[in-house]
Amino acid sequence: MTTTSDTQFRPFDTSLPLDEAEGILRHATDGADDGEIFVERRKSEALVFDDGRLRTASYDASEGFGLRAVRGEVAGYAHSTDVSIPALKRAAETARLAVGDGGGTLAAAPAPTNRRLYTDADPIAAMDFPLKIDTLKEIDAYARDLDQRVVQVSATLAASLQEIQILRPDGVHLSDTRPMTRVNVSVIVEHNGRRESGSAGGGGRIGLDGLVDPADWQAKVREALRIAVVNLDAEPAPAGVMEVALGPGWPGILLHEAIGHGLEGDFNRKGSSAFAGLLGQQVAAPGVTVLDDGTIADRRGSISIDDEGTPSQKNTLIEDGILVGYMQDRQNARLMGVSPTGNGRRQSYAHAPMPRMTNTYMLGGDANPDDLVAEIKDGIWAVGFGGGQVDITNGKFVFSCTEAYRVQNGKIGAPVKGATLIGDGASALKRIRGLGNDMALDPGMGNCGKAGQWVPVGVGQPTVLMDGLTVGGAAA
Repeated sequence: MTTTSDTQFRPFDTSLPLDEAEGILRHATDGADDGEIFVERRKSEALVFDDGRLRTASYDASEGFGLRAVRGEVAGYAHSTDVSIPALKRAAETARLAVGDGGGTLAAAPAPTNRRLYTDADPIAAMDFPLKIDTLKEIDAYARDLDQRVVQVSATLAASLQEIQILRPDGVHLSDTRPMTRVNVSVIVEHNGRRESGSAGGGGRIGLDGLVDPADWQAKVREALRIAVVNLDAEPAPAGVMEVALGPGWPGILLHEAIGHGLEGDFNRKGSSAFAGLLGQQVAAPGVTVLDDGTIADRRGSISIDDEGTPSQKNTLIEDGILVGYMQDRQNARLMGVSPTGNGRRQSYAHAPMPRMTNTYMLGGDANPDDLVAEIKDGIWAVGFGGGQVDITNGKFVFSCTEAYRVQNGKIGAPVKGATLIGDGASALKRIRGLGNDMALDPGMGNCGKAGQWVPVGVGQPTVLMDGLTVGGAAA
C-alpha cells in the first residue's frame, strides 16, 4: 500500500477506529461482490489576478467519507461529511439496502503497491501568500511590457491537496496523497479596433516552486500572447470536407473526447458505445496505437492508485489499429470477466467510482511533421483546441479550434478563426494517413466531465494527418 507521513490524514486511527469501521463495512457488504469505505480530506486554494488587481482569493476545505456495497450491476452508496462511527453506521444501513439478501462472493482485494508517482508535500503551504501575490503581479506586468497591444491580463495560480484512505471489508487498507498545481495566463490584445485573446497554462502533481519560476511562467505568457497576436490576423475559416493536420500535445483532447470515452468499460458493457463488441477488430488505421497510462510521474492525470485502490497501469487500448482493451473499474471488469485496469475514479467522497481516463495518448510515428502538413492539398492545420462535445453512442464530435491555419498545395497560409471540426471517432481513426515523430503530452491543464463528475486528466498525440474531416466555419 502507499504510505503517508505522520502529519497526514489518518481517519482510521482517530474518528473511525479501524476494527470498528471494518466490522461495520463487513456487515454492509455481507453477501456483496465488492465494497469499500473511501475517506477523503481535500483543500484547495485559487488566486486570480485580473485587470491589474487581485480579483479572487479562495480557499476551500472539505472532509467526508463514502461507503459502497456492490452486488451484480447494483451499487448502494451513501456519503457524509460527518466522519464518525454513528454516521458510518447510518451509511452502512443505506448501502446495505442495495445488496439485499446477498448471495455474492467478495472479489479479491487490489494488489498493494508502494509506488509513488508524485510528492506528498502540501503545495499550498509550501509558499507564503505574499509571494504568490507578487508572482501574479509580475506576470501581469511582464505581459503588458511585452506588447503595447495588450489591454487585459488574467493570471491564475491554483493548488490543492487530496488525501484519501480506502478500507475494504477484507481488511485491506490503502492510501494516497495527491498534490495538484497549475498556473494559467490569458491575455487580450487590441489593434485597429479588433480584439483577440490567447491563453496558456499548465501544471501537474508537483510543487508550486517550479511554476513560479520566472522561466516557466514567462514562457506561458509569451505563448498566450503569441496566440492572441496570431488571431489578430485570422480570416474567417473555410467550410467543407477537407484534409486536416492536428498538432501535437493538447490537440489530443479530440482523441480523449471522441474516442477515449467510447473505450470506457461501462459504456461497452452496456452496449452503448460505438466501440462495443469490437475487441480484436480493426477500428483505426494501421500504425495507430492508443494508450491510457496513469503511471507517468508528476502528470496531471496520473494516480498511484485509483479510487478503489487498484494500482494505476499503462493500458494499451488500440494497437496497430486493432482494438485490444477497454478501461475498467472493479465492478464493470468483474461483470465483463476481465481484470480491473486502475481506471476506477471519482470526483470526491460524495461520488461513486466509475471507469475514467487518466493520461490518454496516441503514440508517434516516423514522419516529419512538416512533411505531413506539406501533403495537404486543401485543408487546415489545427494547432490549438477549445471546447468540444461528443455523443458516446455514435462517437460524433464537434470541436472548436483556438489556433488554426489554412493550408493549400502544401503551403501554410493565413490563420483562420471560427473553425470547428466535425466527425465521428470511429471514422476519424480510420482516416489517419500519417503520424509525426513529435508525440507530446499536453502541458497539464485537462479536466474531464462524465455523469456530473470532474477529474483531472492528461492527453497527448503526435502531429496527425487525417482525410475527410468536416470543417465548419464561414461559407467557402
